Amino acid sequence: MRLLLLFFILCPVLVTGQNIEGYWTGSIDVQGISLRLAFTINVSGDTLLTTMDSPDQEVFGIPVQSTYTNDDTLRFEMPNASIKYEGVLDSSGRYIGMFNQGGMAFPLNLEKTEEKQLGNKRPQEPKKPYPYSEEMVVFLNETDGINLAGTLTIPKEQASCPAVVLISGSGAQNRDEAILGHKPFLVLADHLTRNGIAVLRYDDRGTAESEGDFTSSTAYDFSKDAETAFNYLKSRKEIDSNRIGLIGHSEGGMVAPMVAARNSEINFLVLLAGTGVRGDQVILQQSFLIGKASGIPEEELAKGREINKGAFDLVLDETIDDSLDTKLTQYFYSQDTSITDEGITVEQMVNKNVRTLNNPQIKYFIRYDPAPALKKVTCPVLALNGERDLQVDPNQNIIAIRSALEEGGNRKVTTKVFPRLNHLFQECKTGNINEYGAIEQTISPDVLEEISNWIKAIEH
Repeated sequence: MRLLLLFFILCPVLVTGQNIEGYWTGSIDVQGISLRLAFTINVSGDTLLTTMDSPDQEVFGIPVQSTYTNDDTLRFEMPNASIKYEGVLDSSGRYIGMFNQGGMAFPLNLEKTEEKQLGNKRPQEPKKPYPYSEEMVVFLNETDGINLAGTLTIPKEQASCPAVVLISGSGAQNRDEAILGHKPFLVLADHLTRNGIAVLRYDDRGTAESEGDFTSSTAYDFSKDAETAFNYLKSRKEIDSNRIGLIGHSEGGMVAPMVAARNSEINFLVLLAGTGVRGDQVILQQSFLIGKASGIPEEELAKGREINKGAFDLVLDETIDDSLDTKLTQYFYSQDTSITDEGITVEQMVNKNVRTLNNPQIKYFIRYDPAPALKKVTCPVLALNGERDLQVDPNQNIIAIRSALEEGGNRKVTTKVFPRLNHLFQECKTGNINEYGAIEQTISPDVLEEISNWIKAIEH
């Protein structure tokens, strides 16, 4: 499911300031997710040259257009990305301030550190040289006229091997599905390829090296990309064209059955934290579970659920975007506006909510019911969830997935809920999103083994 992260696209500009040369770090909290930010300030004559890093999003060296400092104030301005930071120096040598982007404000305290410490320990990430071949590939989605870029890993000295396409979750994902310092698809691809299974993973359209427009696309468009990747694997002589499947994570677990429902050549599906009920129900449950784990009183959660449901009902009923904007705006202003996020006005909050719900991807997800597609899937399916998944509740979804598949006559269905695992299939304490980046493990080895063993055991 979607994590509301911050993205920065900037251009360099040089400005003047005082000598506070060094590396300044801190973190902001975005809907329960802790994101580290760092600013490197270098002095060149009378000029300050500053860059910003967002290591949890794997974004580094972003030029800051304007840097200003005096005896006790530090200010960064990046107008191209609607970003501004201002902090005041305290007695301990930290800058206590606020980070603003696009009308939203987040407390951010910056502390000077001696060295850059951007990375996290990720013991499961493979190191080169790999015991298999790795090839950078580009394949064409002819329907939409866009080239998709990816990485194909193939076991060495193995003719006609099985293969999978990896389909990422929501949000603009690169081929490794990089999130909060983790690279789940890199780890998964490495494990499968070492076990004799070729893997194609690719950058989402409009992301990294792939062409296309991500922001205006929906899960249906992503399903066309996944089918294009499947067809590309069929063209490779090293691949057994009768043993190619799809592995989808989160929203990718919704996209994979869309492809298999219309393409009977898909040999198998692996659904990792996939959805089984309509999107509005998934989001309502997700919001409740994450809020509860974050300590929000249940009375507030119940009120929020009621407000969200009313907004979702408007999205479900309205098909004209301009009219939806008007109806959503009127609806949100009719609710209790006495409480807003810190540092944001009621008008900004309403506008943000309206923009979010009238986004093509969000609207599509809210309205989409995966059951009809699941009922048309005839190939073997492995559906896995983590017991502590707060984003895609296993109690709500995995039962619905099995039910829809079996209602359609599919008896080749295996489902499993792993204890103590979260949405990323990490061993965790609570399952809350703010744990993801702090956990060293990227994917539980038990899950990796479950997937590879199941694929190898499929009868052909």
